[in-house]
Amino acid sequence: MSNLQFQFQNKSVVVTGGAQGIGFQMVQQFLDAGAKVSVWDYSEQALAVMKAELGKYAAQLHTVKVDVTSKESCAQAAASVPWAVDVLVNNAGITRDKSFVKMSHEDWDAVIATNLTGLFHVTKALFEKFNAQSSNKRIINISSVVGLYGNFGQTNYASAKAGVIGMTKTLAKELGRKGWTVNAIAPGFIQTAMTKAMPKEAIDQMVAKVPVARMGETADIANACLFLASEQASYINGAVLSVDGGIVL
Repeated sequence: MSNLQFQFQNKSVVVTGGAQGIGFQMVQQFLDAGAKVSVWDYSEQALAVMKAELGKYAAQLHTVKVDVTSKESCAQAAASVPWAVDVLVNNAGITRDKSFVKMSHEDWDAVIATNLTGLFHVTKALFEKFNAQSSNKRIINISSVVGLYGNFGQTNYASAKAGVIGMTKTLAKELGRKGWTVNAIAPGFIQTAMTKAMPKEAIDQMVAKVPVARMGETADIANACLFLASEQASYINGAVLSVDGGIVL
């Protein structure tokens, strides 16, 4: 037995919301491991910045502006992917945080449309694009710890992320015999550009809730994603992997 090293030289990956934050880290690590990666993102500016930063991977990289709330946009994006797909990472998401009393119908609709219905649109659009010769097809959905235990001010986000878990488990049952595994990752408090801009007191309060006494790094989530995408994870199906430092305990 040898140490696990991620090898994706003959694999292709689609990452939604891949131009920034956790998604960007996933894209970079898949490229480092040899994969061809199609990055779907709503922000043309973020895609342009990402392409400049990852210029050395130009031959492996495909980018497309996508609105995951639109089935037509997802269908067009799927048609533009220049290769068969082995791995799909449904990472795109937004927040519209407010208490239930203050949350508008528009706040609810926007988050559900992107974070839950968007997964359906993307997965449906790419389903026939998956590599028919592969028995190791992968779908990895990014949920959240708040989908497991709820969170004040996030009725819409927690509901969507709980729905992602339900979708993951159902697809795992339906597609397992057809060559797919479908799993979810539930990140905890992850250090991103957004969290770095928060007041130190707020960050300290967050860290105090985490048994390992630190926030997660984007690489913590990307590492879990690459493992679930690997052939070594072929018997993991329908799982929800909490990458949260133990906060759900």
